[in-house]
Amino acid sequence: MIWASEWRFVSSFSFFGRAADEEALNMPAYAALMQAGLAERAAVPAGELSHGEKRALELAIALAMEPKLLLLDEPMAGTGREEGERIVAVLRSLKGHFPMVLVEHDMHAVFALADRISVLIYGRILASGTPAEVRADPAVITAYLGDEME
Repeated sequence: MIWASEWRFVSSFSFFGRAADEEALNMPAYAALMQAGLAERAAVPAGELSHGEKRALELAIALAMEPKLLLLDEPMAGTGREEGERIVAVLRSLKGHFPMVLVEHDMHAVFALADRISVLIYGRILASGTPAEVRADPAVITAYLGDEME
C-alpha cells in the first residue's frame, strides 16, 4: 500500500462531462503514469493490469498527488522477479525527488534502494545503519539474511 503525504484535487465538477476531457486532471495523471512506467498501458482498465502493474499504478496514484513524502508499505509484495525489478527501477529513479520510507521484506529491493536501513525483529530495532553496515551485522545475518549471504 502506498500513501501520499497530502491530497490534491482539480476538476471542473461537471457531472455530465467526460473525465477524458479534463486536461487539468489528465496531464498530471499521465505524467505520473510515465514516472511509474505505465504510460503505454494508460488506456488499459486497471482490472486488466497484472499484479505488478497494479502495484505500479498505486505508486502512480500517489505520485499524481505530488507528495512531499512517500510511505511505501511492501511495494514488492506479490510481484514476480521481473515486476519487482521494474518497481525497484522506478523507485530508484525517484530517489532525491522527495523522501521515501520503505517497509519491505524483499532484501534485494531493500539493498538496491535504501540509504539507511533499520532492521526490526519482534517490533524492536535489531540493527540500524548503511546497507553495508547492516549487511555485515552478524545479528542481522542470523535473523534475516541467513543463506543469502553465502
